[in-house]
Amino acid sequence: MAVGEHRVRIPAGSVSLHGDLMVPDGSRGIVLFAHGSGSSRHSPRNRYVAAALREARLATLLMDLLTMDEEAIDARTGHLRFDIALLASRLVATTDWLVSEPDTAHLAIGYFGASTGAAAALIAGAERRQVVRAIVSRGGRPDLAGDALGRVTAPTLLIVGGHDEPVIAMNRDAMAQMRAKVELEIVPGASHLFEEAGTLETVARLARDWFVRHLG
Repeated sequence: MAVGEHRVRIPAGSVSLHGDLMVPDGSRGIVLFAHGSGSSRHSPRNRYVAAALREARLATLLMDLLTMDEEAIDARTGHLRFDIALLASRLVATTDWLVSEPDTAHLAIGYFGASTGAAAALIAGAERRQVVRAIVSRGGRPDLAGDALGRVTAPTLLIVGGHDEPVIAMNRDAMAQMRAKVELEIVPGASHLFEEAGTLETVARLARDWFVRHLG
């Protein structure tokens, strides 16, 4: 765990979810991370981005969208990671928890979603549009958000790797359905997971600038 990070348990319906929360002094907003297929709050890519956000005085919450039992089931079947409605409902519950907690209630809320987590973030953003102020998608699948795309009001940044051509097309199609302010950033030389040298740094910079602009 990072220095100053503490573990929290977040009520979501009949289950509790694990999260790692860090609120730097002088935080102006908080970014809730929604990881992608088969990942968790320990995702090294999301943790890298989260560290960059904290340097800009943004609080971060990395959480597991599934319980340990559900993760074990998903490891065998692979179906829960694509249950976007379930994942979105967990983000909504976590958003409500952030609003109710004294340490975070005063902070503007943003979502950072990766892969299928981006679809869940867009749906949750549409459900809680009165409090969600900004959304960033990394290699996201906004096509899985369905008709929620037209109900999103938060300024949304879509980041896609230049070599991830099918996902670029999906993101362009999603943009055409959105009425909120939306921008597409294509990172040259990057694949879906942004594993190439310098590409994840670009993602972190773009996300940081977007959240500072809209959560500040």
